[in-house]
Formats: sequence, C-alpha cells, structure tokens
Amino acid sequence: MSYPHDRIADNSQYNSDGNRPYHAGPAGYPPDNQRRAGNRGGLGADRTALVIHTVADIAAGFLALWILLYMLDANQANVFVDFVHGVADWLAGWSQDIFTMDTESVRVFFNYALPAVIYLAIGHGAAAWVRRL
Repeated sequence: MSYPHDRIADNSQYNSDGNRPYHAGPAGYPPDNQRRAGNRGGLGADRTALVIHTVADIAAGFLALWILLYMLDANQANVFVDFVHGVADWLAGWSQDIFTMDTESVRVFFNYALPAVIYLAIGHGAAAWVRRL
C-alpha cells in the first residue's frame, strides 16, 4: 500500500502520478531545501534585506509625501505637514539647492525627488546584495 507521504521522499522532479511534489520549486529550479545552502536557509539575510528595503521605502515615502503636500499647497502650519516637512528636510539635507530653478515648485520637486530616487536605488540594491550572501 502506498501512502501520500511516501511520494515526498522521491527525488525525481515529478511523482509517480505526474504531479509535482509540494516542496519542489518551479521546473528547472532546485527544491527549496537546496536553494540557500550557503547561508543556512537565508533567514537572517532575508530579514536584514527586508529591513534595508523597508527603511529605504519609508525614506522615499516621506520625501514623496512632502513633494505631494507642497504641490497641493498644504497648510504648513498644520502639525502633520510640519512633521513631514521636517523629516523630508532631514532626509534631503545633503541635496538641498542642487537644483536652483526660478520656479519654486519645480525646485522643490527636483531637490526632494533626487534623494528619494537615490535612497530607493541604494536601499533596493543593498537588499538584493544581502539576499545573495
């Protein structure tokens, strides 16, 4: 008599009934238990990469939110708008006045969008690199 769990031990790509085992990856890829043999399952690297990825996304989100609030002419006396502006100023402090256009809204867009793009590129690139460790 054959039990369903007996088929899982089969190392072939397909079970005898033609179905792929639930622990196998897509066709052409090794099973999950062999993919990350270099970093003991990849849990620490994946978590670290997730943190880096999330921090970069949050930083870019604050910068994008400030650009949006500025373009929509939000009340700058509001506590929330002031908080977002302060965080965005801190995050983009190194890039202030790189662009000096005559139109204020274009200048704000480029001076805050540049660091947002750089944070996304560096954060996502670093996260991808950490995942490969």
